[in-house]
Amino acid sequence: MAVTPTIDEAKLEAFMERFVGELGACATAPMVLIGDKLGLYRAMADSEPVTPTQLAERTGTNERYIREWLCQQAASDYVSYDAVDGTFRLPPEQALALAVEESPAFIPGAFQLLSAMIKDEPAITERFRSGDGFGWHEHHHDLFEGTERFFRPGYNAHLIAEWIPALEGVEERLHEGIRVADIGCGHGVSTILLAQAFPNSTFVGSDYHEGSIEAARRAAERAHVSDRVTFEVAGAKEFAGGPFDLICVFDALHDMGDPVGAAQHVRSQLADGGTWLVVEPMAADSVEDNLNAVGRVFYAGSTMLCTPASLSQEVGLALGAQAGQQRLTEVLNDGGFSHVRRAAETPFNLVLEVRP
Repeated sequence: MAVTPTIDEAKLEAFMERFVGELGACATAPMVLIGDKLGLYRAMADSEPVTPTQLAERTGTNERYIREWLCQQAASDYVSYDAVDGTFRLPPEQALALAVEESPAFIPGAFQLLSAMIKDEPAITERFRSGDGFGWHEHHHDLFEGTERFFRPGYNAHLIAEWIPALEGVEERLHEGIRVADIGCGHGVSTILLAQAFPNSTFVGSDYHEGSIEAARRAAERAHVSDRVTFEVAGAKEFAGGPFDLICVFDALHDMGDPVGAAQHVRSQLADGGTWLVVEPMAADSVEDNLNAVGRVFYAGSTMLCTPASLSQEVGLALGAQAGQQRLTEVLNDGGFSHVRRAAETPFNLVLEVRP
C-alpha cells in the first residue's frame, strides 16, 4: 500500500505564494517584448509622467491597449503610477534596463531569447523522448537576435575594459597589431567590439550558421570596420587562415558536439606564443553549488538550447552551460592545452586564459 506523504500546509502556502510571483513574471515576458518592439520604453525613457493617451500618440499605437499595458507594467513595478493625475512614469533605473540598448543593464534581449525557447518547447519535448539533438539553426529565428541582444550588454561592459587586460601581454599586442579569430561569433558582436577598440589588428569571425554570418557582415558594415573584419561560414573544427595570435570563443565551447576536437583544431591554428580566450557561463564545479538564481537561468538555457545543440553534432559530448572550470579544463587539456587560468569573472561569466 502506498504511503501518503504528510503535507506541511505552511510550506505549501509559501510555495503557492512564490508560484503567484513566478506566474506574474512569466506573464510579464510578452509585455516586455511588446514594449521593446513598439518602442514604448524608449518613448518613456525621459522618465517624465505620461498618460496612456500621450504614450499612444507618441508611438502610433491604440490608447486602449496602451492603458492596459501600462497598468500591467505598474503592477510589475516596471513603471510607477500616480493615482492623482492618472499618469505613468518609467523611472531612470528601469529606463536604463529597458530603453537603452547599449546599457550594460539592458534586458529585453533576454526576454526575446526566452520567447524562442518557449516557441521551440514542443520540439525539445520530443527530444526528451527520442534522445536526438536539436541544432542551433533549427530554433526559432528570435533565438539568434535574442542571443545577440542578451550577451551584448555584458560584452560592452567587460570585454575591452576587463577581460582583454586580464590576459597576459595580449592588450599591448592588440594595440600593436595582430591577427584574431573569433569562433562561434554569431552576429559578430564580440568581433566588432574588438575591432573598434584595436584598429591596428585584423579579425576573422566564423560560425556554422549562415544566417548569423550574414547578419554579422551587415553589422560590420554599419560599424565601419569591414576593412579589418571578415566573417566566414565555418564550424569550430573547420575554420582556417591561421596562424592567429589570439583566438576567442565566447559562450560557445559548451555548445559544441566535439569540444575536444575543436580545441585540437584551435591548437593547430594558434601562432607560437598565442593565446586562446575562452568565455563560458559562470558555474561552480558541483551541482549543489550551482543551485542558485544564476544556475537556475543557465540550467534552463542548457536544457533548451546548449545540450540539444551539442547532441545534434558529432560526438555529442553535451558539456552543458554549467560545466564548471574543472570540467572545462579537462576538455582543454585533452585538446592539447596545458595552461588554463581563470583570468577574470563576473556573476555571469567565467573567463579563461588558455595556452599550450
